[in-house]
Amino acid sequence: MTAVRTVAARPGAALSTAAALLVGVGGLLLVCLTLPAPGEGTPPDARAWLAGILALLAVGALGVRGAAQGESRAARTLPATLTLILAVLGTEALLRAYAVPAGLIPTPGRVLSALWTARSVLLQDTYTTFVLEALLGFLAGTALGLGLALLVVRFRFLELGLLPYAALFSSIPIVALAPVIVKAVGLDWPSKTVVVAVTVLFPVVVGAVRGLQSAAPLHLDLMHTYAARPEQTFRDVRIPTALPFLFGALKVSSTLALISAIVAEFFGTNGHGLGFRIQIEVGRFGLDVVWAAIVLASIAGMAFFALVSAAEARLLPRRS
Repeated sequence: MTAVRTVAARPGAALSTAAALLVGVGGLLLVCLTLPAPGEGTPPDARAWLAGILALLAVGALGVRGAAQGESRAARTLPATLTLILAVLGTEALLRAYAVPAGLIPTPGRVLSALWTARSVLLQDTYTTFVLEALLGFLAGTALGLGLALLVVRFRFLELGLLPYAALFSSIPIVALAPVIVKAVGLDWPSKTVVVAVTVLFPVVVGAVRGLQSAAPLHLDLMHTYAARPEQTFRDVRIPTALPFLFGALKVSSTLALISAIVAEFFGTNGHGLGFRIQIEVGRFGLDVVWAAIVLASIAGMAFFALVSAAEARLLPRRS
């Protein structure tokens, strides 16, 4: 019996799931509205509230479990959204119950407020870090990596003489490489773009070379039998074979690009960027702005990874 039939055989399951979610989410929201924000009003008795908050989280978790039953689109997407809502509300309630100072751990509500009040500065920082540094560096590193991979596959002496060093350079930690490049190129955003390009370059070279060389000998012999030109063999056999390896490297590089841009900003900037904002606000104990910058960096990173994954899904044939 499939999971769908199991849920259908229990018509009260949907009602109990909705009731558990209503009690869990609604109860936590009510607790957040009842308790004063840290630093405002009399601190509550944390122990008295702790049992209630944990009980509401447990009830909400039962609701998430019920929402995950079945094979529908909602069953695949709702649990993650509901878990995020419960985590945010639970964190807000616990921080308010224990009156944790905002200078130590800000509440999610305070982080959202910082996101709104400092939106113009944070959006400018996101543009600098994501577009000018991570994205441009990713594109430059990918283009150079693909060109280098083609040369390595074409000329064997490059494979033997250069590829081992590509693997060696890809293992250098970004925290060791970034200060050297920032010192050499300057404090403006191009130095971070260079750091990102260098970080992306070698994984792309290694992945593309592995992919281009993984074409089956039988397919290459078949193209040779058909008297196909080298460019036809390359287009019809080598490139399709290399795409899974290449997209694997690009997905890893998309994550490395944003991390590299933020880390490189710790070693010197012209006053813009998410890494600079995190560093400067930590020194000022403005942790609400720090968390707001982290939220924006996470959203940009997930969007970047999703963009590469969407390109992979479009260009690669579906696997049975």
